[in-house]
Amino acid sequence: MNRIKSNWDIEKNWQLIYIVLGVVGLLFSGYFVAINLIPNIFEDAIYEFVFVCCVTLILAYLFYRLCLYFFGKLYDKWGITKKYRMVAIFIVFAITGSLSARLSSPLLHYIGLDQLSKWIYWPARLLIIFPIYQILLVAMGWLFGQFEFFWWFEKKMLSRFGIKL
Repeated sequence: MNRIKSNWDIEKNWQLIYIVLGVVGLLFSGYFVAINLIPNIFEDAIYEFVFVCCVTLILAYLFYRLCLYFFGKLYDKWGITKKYRMVAIFIVFAITGSLSARLSSPLLHYIGLDQLSKWIYWPARLLIIFPIYQILLVAMGWLFGQFEFFWWFEKKMLSRFGIKL
């Protein structure tokens, strides 16, 4: 346990939740990719289960290595001082992106734009996702204790669009 704490710059036990959530997220990502990539060719459910478990673990490991690669690239660029904060930031980005995409469809349905052609629906959905994402990014950052980073990130992103805060 002390080795994990020292590798991820964890000072307090509650910060281990970020590592646990990161591992769970990697396993879920590997599982969802595995079940969508693997055709239903197995006659026996046991073989399919074992195969999906093996592919899930392999994909989770590959995603882990990919995350570590991005950690190395973004760690200095973003000025992060603790490694566990990178895990929290990646989790916030994942939740925010997924949640904003999920919320945009019911919002368009409520407005009544889901009845229109695909040429209007998809640009409208993309335009609606953007403000939802901005709000959720700061809110989720606050929930995960990373408000300062996401407020800085938000101001930087909006300034590129010519919006000054």
